[in-house]
Amino acid sequence: MRVLGKGKTALAIKEVFPDAELFDDTDKEHYDIDSDELTIVSPGFPPYNYLVKNTKNKQSDYDLFLKDNMFTIWISGTNGKTTTTQMIHHLLKDDGFRCGGNIGTPLASLSGKSNKIILETSSFTLHYTNKVKPNIYILLPISEDHLSWHGTFSEYENAKLKPVLAMNKEDIAIIPAKYKDIDSKATIYFYKSSEDLAKQFNIDTTQIRFNEPFLLDSLLALATQKLVNKKTDYKQINSYIVDKHKVEEFKDNSNRVWVDDSKATNVDATIWALKGYKKKKIHLILGGDDKGAELDPLFKELQNYHCEIYCIGTNEDRLVELSKKYEIKSNRCNSLDIAVEMINKSFLDKDNEVAILSPAAASLDQFNSYKERGEVFKKLVFEIN
Repeated sequence: MRVLGKGKTALAIKEVFPDAELFDDTDKEHYDIDSDELTIVSPGFPPYNYLVKNTKNKQSDYDLFLKDNMFTIWISGTNGKTTTTQMIHHLLKDDGFRCGGNIGTPLASLSGKSNKIILETSSFTLHYTNKVKPNIYILLPISEDHLSWHGTFSEYENAKLKPVLAMNKEDIAIIPAKYKDIDSKATIYFYKSSEDLAKQFNIDTTQIRFNEPFLLDSLLALATQKLVNKKTDYKQINSYIVDKHKVEEFKDNSNRVWVDDSKATNVDATIWALKGYKKKKIHLILGGDDKGAELDPLFKELQNYHCEIYCIGTNEDRLVELSKKYEIKSNRCNSLDIAVEMINKSFLDKDNEVAILSPAAASLDQFNSYKERGEVFKKLVFEIN
């Protein structure tokens, strides 16, 4: 067996199959492009990669490890899949389910430890998966992302919908109503909104402590629980603690509310984060490496808010131009420390204003990760005198 990759997924596979050979782009000279040997492709390798293009017998780690006697729940979508996956596991762990995939534990490390598995599933893995399908598939809304990997939005979308097409009549999917015309044998619940989903599964949203964007995640988790064991455990879902840097509220020394949403690395994530603050004036820090993504939808949405923008990162010029186009007040800050300093001076009404870092861009132009960006943001706020 061969494995394309030498990261977490590949190393976990080698733990199970010690004789597997691992390859990456540095091994081109030693890679047999004429071989028919089974080759597992790690998610990080795009279809246009030289090794991928010159591999005949390739499949994903899902195809390798998932068996017919397993009950699996896959979660995918553009934003919210990590939280939804964690929430579902939070509700079903006492039923013997284990959790992994794109987050935490690689599938190879779960192999043989449980026949009930919950998997956060990336579009990359779905692209290479051709033999297996989930028993339950949860799909969050899809928006533009990973276009450099997939080539087009259509291909990205097709990867996300691929499991639905492979499912049988005994399988169940919950997917956005946008795809109501999809041709599938599965039992499918189509949802237009959180309210629509709650109504279909008879879930009382007044008993859930989360607001958007986490309300949708929690509803999908409760709907999944209901499908698996017919329970709706409000107490358990409300005990779930959301990860750091995801619409994480905190207060400064003047009791003003700031929000660390550094994990919002695309437009859709930022739009969802803002929904909970529509009644307040928003001081919004935007910017970073947007990888050329379409930003107009974000600015069109911002026209519905009382919002002032503080631009940082490599796409600062682009943000300023879009602000002018859509007549939204903006400030050139370049860096996060200047943005926080400027907001501090104009953040006057702690009851009717909020300051949010929700960049709609990756962090690697100025930081090592979105986590570092979020930690620096909080440190700067706490240092305000």
